Amino acid sequence: MKRREFIEKMVMASASVPLMDQSLFGKAMNRKFKNWVWATIDTRATDDEWEKRFTLLKKAHIDALILEIYNGRYAYFGSERLPVKEEYLERIIPIARSAGLEIHAWMWALPCMLQNVQEKHPDWYMVNGLGDSALTKPAYVDYYKFLCPAKEEVQMFVKDTAAELLKYDVDGIHLDYIRYPDVILAKGFWPKYNIIQDREYPQYDYCYCETCRGKYISQSGIDPLDIKEPAADRNWRQFRYDQVTHLVNDVLIPAAHKAGKRISAAVFPNWQNVRQQWPQWKLDAVMPMLYNRFYLSGADWIYENTKKGRNSLTNPVNFYSGLLVDEPEKFKKYIIKAFEGGAQGISIFSLNTLKETHYKILTEMLKDR
Repeated sequence: MKRREFIEKMVMASASVPLMDQSLFGKAMNRKFKNWVWATIDTRATDDEWEKRFTLLKKAHIDALILEIYNGRYAYFGSERLPVKEEYLERIIPIARSAGLEIHAWMWALPCMLQNVQEKHPDWYMVNGLGDSALTKPAYVDYYKFLCPAKEEVQMFVKDTAAELLKYDVDGIHLDYIRYPDVILAKGFWPKYNIIQDREYPQYDYCYCETCRGKYISQSGIDPLDIKEPAADRNWRQFRYDQVTHLVNDVLIPAAHKAGKRISAAVFPNWQNVRQQWPQWKLDAVMPMLYNRFYLSGADWIYENTKKGRNSLTNPVNFYSGLLVDEPEKFKKYIIKAFEGGAQGISIFSLNTLKETHYKILTEMLKDR
């Protein structure tokens, strides 16, 4: 089972605010509050069904739709370079527009299950501390076949996917999996994979490919394979953070802004564990996935990580707390805690799990947001 399918099943099973000093962020803090929803691929829904869903979202004060459109295997739009499953984006755009929703194209960034890439460019994939390629021995699940962001060819490959989407009548693009594999998973997943990650283990620690090693040797004079305790080496950790930050800040953001589009990303609250230093990114918006149950925590954890995340930003970036759909009373608390922590809105995972009760909650709780 894919991890996102697993998340949705967990959600379905469970579903039977002062701001910081505005002077810190200038104009960004004065922007209108906005609420979002992630919509996973659902090609079976008819146009009428989409219209009904979007009407409900708009009445519930949801402003923007994040539509999954490239999942590392197939393009769900008329791509000229990726295998096309269906021209799904083209069908949804006018329906979302008619409902008054923004639409943002959600693309997976670094996982790549494309057959032609695997065959022609096996060297593009990350390598762990044991020397195993993510192509042949991916961590945790089969789709954790991550490309290495340190390679210029990979940077251009990801940029080209974004460039195709930027040609569409979308408000922006939304980056997912713009990171490394989890060196330490959230504790809620440990039983699923029958693991205990009390420290960083080499089989989950990426990347030690020739490109990364060569760049780091050139930069520091040290081969990462010679580092006795990689987890304790700040410079080596920062090197990995910087590879993703360069891809975001120097490659993808300029491409989006040149096209007159916005760019956002789904990010981790514990970003160190996925080498994803998003507080340094210059995006238009970040949506930390504050899925508290996966961290075996309650609603207060959402408040703490919203506040912590907002305080960590070094650029004028809009901050929207990503929340899981849950049973009604818990869902209400999640929303309250996100706004108490200083969120400028919420992003809900996911549209497919919202029920009538949830729409009522959103309609009431977001009416003044």
